[in-house]
Amino acid sequence: MKIDRIVAVPLKPGCPLDRATSQRAKSTTMNDGGNALAHHREFTGKGSYHDQPWSQVLCLAFAEDGTWGMGVTGLAGPVVPLINDFFAPLVAGENVMATERIWDLMFRQSSLHGVGGVTSYAISAIDLALWDLKGKLLGRPVYELMGGPVRDKIHCYATGYEIDWYLECGFEAVKLPCPLGEALGSQAIDVTEKLVSETRAKIGDHRELMLDCWTVSEVDHMVRLAERMRPYGLKWLEDYLYPEDFEGFEEMRRRVPWQTLATGERWFTHLPFGQAAAKRTVDIFQPDVRWVGGITACQKIGHMAEGAGLQVSLHGGVNDAFGQHACYAMPSNTWGEIFIDSAPGVPLEEGWRPTPGMAVPINGTLVPSDAPGFGIELTRDELEAMSG
Repeated sequence: MKIDRIVAVPLKPGCPLDRATSQRAKSTTMNDGGNALAHHREFTGKGSYHDQPWSQVLCLAFAEDGTWGMGVTGLAGPVVPLINDFFAPLVAGENVMATERIWDLMFRQSSLHGVGGVTSYAISAIDLALWDLKGKLLGRPVYELMGGPVRDKIHCYATGYEIDWYLECGFEAVKLPCPLGEALGSQAIDVTEKLVSETRAKIGDHRELMLDCWTVSEVDHMVRLAERMRPYGLKWLEDYLYPEDFEGFEEMRRRVPWQTLATGERWFTHLPFGQAAAKRTVDIFQPDVRWVGGITACQKIGHMAEGAGLQVSLHGGVNDAFGQHACYAMPSNTWGEIFIDSAPGVPLEEGWRPTPGMAVPINGTLVPSDAPGFGIELTRDELEAMSG
């Protein structure tokens, strides 16, 4: 069966297809988690500065018989026209089942302007829509099309600062956003150590603890921070350098050989992961299924990790149905990350705002929906009401 058409539209903010994020974490005092400008003193300690002025993107892929699949990504402003004007004419008429071929066509066509950034976002949305469409046509969940489940359930970890609530919810591991960026030097390291020390004392030695340093730092500061964190037994140190600083990743690997290192949510397509795997500059790959190139790219990255003896832990892996299926079917993926957007005491199924049909963690573990495609239970009319 052939693809009839691909259509992308912006989504209204706050609709059920918005990926849940830790808004509570963003409001924490002196929080630089997600602050890409924390290298500059005037921006440090003022929260996130990476939010974009554009909404999420809904991408629909239609087969000749009218069956449709859906994918979601971000940055609607530049991504919607990129899908509709550039990729949709290329993909129309292709075999619905030929996701590898279609991905390769989009990847190679993007050499005209570059495949990273917003282009990778666009490819992700189309790829996810096609996998959803394949699943619906075949009547099978996406994780089965990927090769089937590799575990009976996904073990999840929670990212944020509400540690008592995460433990009550049954999570076996937690990840802290780094509270201050490098502009404050030793003060930032002192504040971070206090937070990590208190958290380690609270969760005990038998649970895993990770630290996310999203703030785009430089090697010297991160080496100092890693040395201070050494007594607390971090499972991994995450997103610690500028994404394209590949020489910096090599230097970091040499200078902190004892620390497990994780990164990749801001790497696009399989190419940078291949480079990192060849040199083993990091231990854990963290692609984002909505940004890196969809399910097809994640499978490529997972195979690279297996070949190099590395691990994968998808960024926000169980915060949407797309990532849940990937986590469930990739042998190299060890954890499912969740940003909890509900207040402490509110059951996750009531306050987390999951997309209809999407699984919710129970006692820190999760099993994806076994409905066809990604199992998202939304009608065309409901989707149309969300777009605008």
